[in-house]
Amino acid sequence: MAEQGARSISLPVSLVLALLALATTRASAAVHPVPLDPKVDSAKCLECHEDKTKGKSVHSAMATGCLSCHEVRVNKDITRVKLITATPYSLCITCHADKKAADIHGTVHPPAVRDCLSCHDPHTSDNKNQLLKPVSGGEKENLCLNCHQTGLHVSEKGSRHAALDAGCDTCHTVHKTGAEPTLENKFHLTKAVPALCVDCHDPKDADLQKAHQNQPFGTANCVECHDPHQSDSPHLMAKFQHVPFQGNNCDTCHAPAKDGKVVLTQADVKSLCVTCHGDTAKLIETAKVPHPGAAGDCTDCHSPHAGKEPGLPKTDSVSICLTCHSDIDDLRKKPFHHQPAFDQGCATCHTPHGGDIDHLLRAKGNALCLECHGPDSVPQHLEDEHMLAIFNGTVKLPENYYKKNKVPVLPLRFGLGHPVEYHPVSDVMDPANQSKVKTPLSCLSCHQPHASAQPNLLVKDQTNNMAFCDMCHKNRLNMRETVAPEK
Repeated sequence: MAEQGARSISLPVSLVLALLALATTRASAAVHPVPLDPKVDSAKCLECHEDKTKGKSVHSAMATGCLSCHEVRVNKDITRVKLITATPYSLCITCHADKKAADIHGTVHPPAVRDCLSCHDPHTSDNKNQLLKPVSGGEKENLCLNCHQTGLHVSEKGSRHAALDAGCDTCHTVHKTGAEPTLENKFHLTKAVPALCVDCHDPKDADLQKAHQNQPFGTANCVECHDPHQSDSPHLMAKFQHVPFQGNNCDTCHAPAKDGKVVLTQADVKSLCVTCHGDTAKLIETAKVPHPGAAGDCTDCHSPHAGKEPGLPKTDSVSICLTCHSDIDDLRKKPFHHQPAFDQGCATCHTPHGGDIDHLLRAKGNALCLECHGPDSVPQHLEDEHMLAIFNGTVKLPENYYKKNKVPVLPLRFGLGHPVEYHPVSDVMDPANQSKVKTPLSCLSCHQPHASAQPNLLVKDQTNNMAFCDMCHKNRLNMRETVAPEK
């Protein structure tokens, strides 16, 4: 019994060492150089720390006294001063509860999730809001440029937004967010676009009107065509541009504006698009598996001018799909994502305009997964575009995609070899009748294609252990004895 009790409280050696190191660090760092009374008042603290009360921006909490945030602990002849909470972040949110990341719906600025002191001095600063540095100036002076490289590396023929010199807070307020996935909330903008842009760029300006070929642009989404920070092209143009727009051939699609409104050269948007994209229109109309979302106007999904991504999605290559596919959007709440599903874009695996395979997949069964993860996966290098191409050139990826995302390539031979040597990854045939499937098996027998609550994207959000294997291998003494995986 004593032995069992000892086992029940044993901890991994690595954890014990980590706890000891943490305790030692906290203890040594918190020892105060002189003895203090536990009920010491702020006046005594300020005899040494008077500098904490001086500066252009002093934290309002200083007026409530040092012991509103700190506590003094005396044990024999040792004095320690510590925070009244376990972490600085938990202390900050006792007053700034509206900044508590767990209660905020929407995009939270990453440092604000758990580390207020990466941006703020808790006592005083020469910068507003007790920021450690100003939010303007060069790379060494600007607080934001500690993490962001915005505007620092502009190509010789590129362009840079002059507003960067005025300071990042010209357009951004980093703690602003909201549940709606708007640009204003996602990028912590002081105002929504285009209201933010027209504060500086007057739509009535003659030069601006000429640059936009006298088409109405004052109520347009400016960042659909322009990068708000920097670009490799003049005039902050977006990276990817629609061919007529790129060639300044606006009259291909637009007639002269009438009464301040856009006039197209065709009766409606779809009629206009098919004059060039007839092949896509035919695919939409004749697909064995149609995509209802593609049946409307092309501009429901695509920007007609420019964008940050290939194909010119109006938002991005993931969000543009999730506006309709809310069931998949709900999966985003799970902590582990399949990279193509929520980062690269849904069209990596699905054909967005229609196709021949269920669920609009680009290939049947395991062939879809093995396009990236199979031993014969050889993406085509498009050197001129600095891109990779898969699925016979129909999908393009960044040239560093495999390396950056550490895409696992399975060591398969003859359909065997994952997750262990000689394990099959496709249907197991009956030895007595090779035309009959004994155990149905595919990548989706074990993995979820979009997201999971556990690493490895295993089905039913299972963890990667023997209990998961037991779903098929009921007899651990004979692992060849299997049953079909449960749905």
